[in-house]
Amino acid sequence: MKTQPVGQRDLFALFGATPAARGRSDERLSVERAVTLAELEASNAVATSVLPAAHMDVGMNVTLDVTQNVTQNVMLDVTQNVLLNDTGDGRVAARTQKGKRKPVTDLDALRELVKAGTQDRPGTYRFLCGEGSVLYVGKSKQLRTRLMSYFRAEWPHDKGARILWRAARIEWEYQPSEFAALLRELRLIKQLRPRYNWMMKRDARHYCFVRMTAGLAPKLTVTRDASGDERGTYFGPYLSASRVTDALRELSDLLGLRDCSNDVRMHFRDQAELPVIATPRAPKCIRHEIGKCLGPCVAAVTESAYATQLALARAFLDGSSDGPMKALSARMLAHSEALEFERAGQVRDKLHRLERLRAQFERLRFAVETLTFAYPVTGHGNETRVYLVKRGTVRADLKLPVSRREQLEFAEWSRRIFHQPDRPTRIIPTHEIDELLLLSSWFQRHPDEFARTLEPEQALRAFGA
Repeated sequence: MKTQPVGQRDLFALFGATPAARGRSDERLSVERAVTLAELEASNAVATSVLPAAHMDVGMNVTLDVTQNVTQNVMLDVTQNVLLNDTGDGRVAARTQKGKRKPVTDLDALRELVKAGTQDRPGTYRFLCGEGSVLYVGKSKQLRTRLMSYFRAEWPHDKGARILWRAARIEWEYQPSEFAALLRELRLIKQLRPRYNWMMKRDARHYCFVRMTAGLAPKLTVTRDASGDERGTYFGPYLSASRVTDALRELSDLLGLRDCSNDVRMHFRDQAELPVIATPRAPKCIRHEIGKCLGPCVAAVTESAYATQLALARAFLDGSSDGPMKALSARMLAHSEALEFERAGQVRDKLHRLERLRAQFERLRFAVETLTFAYPVTGHGNETRVYLVKRGTVRADLKLPVSRREQLEFAEWSRRIFHQPDRPTRIIPTHEIDELLLLSSWFQRHPDEFARTLEPEQALRAFGA
């Protein structure tokens, strides 16, 4: 057994305690409390004898450097209040009082600058640190009111106060309308990727696609990039690659599609073969033996039968058929009628995975197929802008045409955007997803704005030459 240090043995003797054995955690805990209290009293005595009287009302300028493994750690500083962590009984009880952290810049001067230089009109703003990097990007339809609210936020509990105290300066720019400010905010966040903005910062890594491979006996896989192989067919994008992978496994099991690696050779039952090499084949996995794969690797299925199942998968991912979900629903009801409730529950879970996969794509497809129009918006100072929206993304932001020249330019922009061939609905580029969701949310919250939109041909007659 290790001997106690001299100072620690003296403290044990001072409090009339004896060192506990290694296995007696409760007695050792009480002794450690006594040791800690003794050290604190000794430090307090030193602090009161050293600190001037002018500092006594502020607090003790003492830092306890405890090298032993004690259960109470106290850090006292003149510029901050007490942060007390009591872990004596194994539970952490942290109590932080209001501190006086020094902001990066003069908040009073910054407040006066914002108060005098901003107006209550739509716009975007940026908080920047001393190095020039952007901390936060925001928008508001009343810019001055929104910026002044940051100076009323309570530090450190409010996020606005924490951003303000770390900012060296604030920049802002006016926009013609709230919709323009919303769109500008999204694009600035995508471009600058500020530290304190966590929404609308998704990129290609957050989305995934379902890929139907090309070649003999295609299969379904999950991929992050939809531009790597032009021979395959892509569906999506979707969120949560793990959930999409689970849903694809259920879909492949239900339809009997293979999921083996690409180096496994495929051979259909109706495929011609030389008699010399016509030897029995063994499946490369157990899925064929348990009835979850049609077995194209062992010539257990014809090419046409496999193509039929593949067409069902394509129709489900396209949104044109609910065959797989109907099959699972029928199987679930059959198990329920047979009083096989555990199996019915398992089938129900499989059905829910497919329903979530379908619901994700339906939301995106609805936005893509409905959000194609011209959207005139009248904003601050009766300034009207016309946004040409195609497949849920703003392709052009034009001034309301008045002169003959402006009308000709509008007609040219309209033909260039709306008359281009569309990509398949199942393909949505990842960089357009957030803007598509933003516009979809905007028109859901403002249905009266959606009623003001014009079909491409209507807009061409109204604003074009």
